[in-house]
Amino acid sequence: MKILLVYPQCPDTFWSFKHALKFIRKKALNTPLGILTIAAMLPTDWEKKAVDMNTTRLSDKDIEWADYVFVSAMIIQQRSTREVIDRCKKLDRRVVAGGPLFTMAYKDLGFENIDHIILNEAEITLSLFLEDLKKGCAKHIYQTDQKADVTETPIPLFSLLDLGKYSTVTVQYSRGCPFDCEFCGITVLDGHKPRTKTKDQVLAELEAIYDLGYRGRVFIVDDNFIGNRRKLKEDVLPAIIQWMKEREYPFSFLTEASINLADDEELMQLMSDAGFNNVFVGIETPNEESLNECKKFANKNRDLVASVRKLQNHGFQVMGGFIVGFDSDPISIFQSQINFIQQSGIVTAMVGMLNAPPETKLWHRLKKENRLLATGTGDNTDGTTNFIPRMDINVLVNGYKRILHGIYSPKQYYERIHTFLKEFRPNKRVAYHAKLGTAELKALIKATFMLGIRDKAAWYYWKLIFSSLRKYPRFVGLAISMAIQGFHLRKICERVRGIQVDDALLVRQQKLLNGELI
Repeated sequence: MKILLVYPQCPDTFWSFKHALKFIRKKALNTPLGILTIAAMLPTDWEKKAVDMNTTRLSDKDIEWADYVFVSAMIIQQRSTREVIDRCKKLDRRVVAGGPLFTMAYKDLGFENIDHIILNEAEITLSLFLEDLKKGCAKHIYQTDQKADVTETPIPLFSLLDLGKYSTVTVQYSRGCPFDCEFCGITVLDGHKPRTKTKDQVLAELEAIYDLGYRGRVFIVDDNFIGNRRKLKEDVLPAIIQWMKEREYPFSFLTEASINLADDEELMQLMSDAGFNNVFVGIETPNEESLNECKKFANKNRDLVASVRKLQNHGFQVMGGFIVGFDSDPISIFQSQINFIQQSGIVTAMVGMLNAPPETKLWHRLKKENRLLATGTGDNTDGTTNFIPRMDINVLVNGYKRILHGIYSPKQYYERIHTFLKEFRPNKRVAYHAKLGTAELKALIKATFMLGIRDKAAWYYWKLIFSSLRKYPRFVGLAISMAIQGFHLRKICERVRGIQVDDALLVRQQKLLNGELI
């Protein structure tokens, strides 16, 4: 067999960092871990090619070369996925599809022309498909309600891609989250009980990346890295610390974790010693009633700003996820979000309007209330939603735009960088410095020209640089990197400001409020 594994194109969003990546001449932010893992599960004597459409053009020759085209995608990639499938069918190639897009929404999105759909976790369903394919009786759909044993997951075939095209290489340590937030699709996909790989698996994957010559950022993509804290503290993190030390710290790590990481001094120290310096945390909202509504209980009854600062004091740059559009949100929520984000020094604050991913508890509740719209774009930062909110939709959309303007206007954005640098205390055992090679020098020159000369906000850029040189000389490179990220985020905000509310949605919301849809 000749197998082509395709990762469809992602649209330009907050998370793409497309405009920032141009400064460092990278094609995409993250490696597509799904297709690399699937490739490792296929028979070793099959020929395999991988095409990430975010870095490489998919040609007709690529498709014609293959016996089967495997496509893995998220909901946000649905448009590109359709285009890939249509091209394959025109060239008479069979398509095998899987990933969150299909597991969560294939029934609603009407992918009738796919030959085989592999749902849920491939460690179980892909093997069933391969057995039937060998017998000549492969079915259309394979699915299961069982959860895979991730200790049997093979090392992804990182060698199928040019890692130099990416800003970050991705690996996975665990699946599942012990929490049960109403809006989150993670427990739908991966369950509540965290399933973890062994320390030997983790080190083997890091070694595979290291052996390919990659040096840089590694994103451990777990949706809650600290779901099993005991195993991390007693087993996995000490092993990573030793591995990193022996190789003179070739990587820096970022991951996702719940805010209660700030409650565990030992765990924070171990992660810092291992080379973690960046963590995404779902803050969601400073409004307690909204936290209670969405069952984000880990965030309740705590000083969230103090928790963020504690993480920053332990050497973590905190990226934050924020949501507006909860039923319990008051009109004051927009200013409250702005105030919280500015006060906390969360430089990269991803604020989105609440959406209901398919099959989540929120989706089921809204379906009962007759408030669901279409499946949605999969991008909760594009100024749209897939349900009828309780708050007047015009008020919600305009309030959302107000938040973006309030946190990503140059003055406010650069102020947050200053706030963060004041609190940031990186691990002294792990050198925190950026090497100044040719690529970094070119990025610096481009940043100086684009942000320090051409940008209307050049004054704030130079103020940041000189202030950093005087107060935090170790972090000048980090400050410039954050300024470059801000350039991308402003570009996205400019596009979102043009979003207009659909008249049909206004009419349907009014009917709901009048009790006509209940």
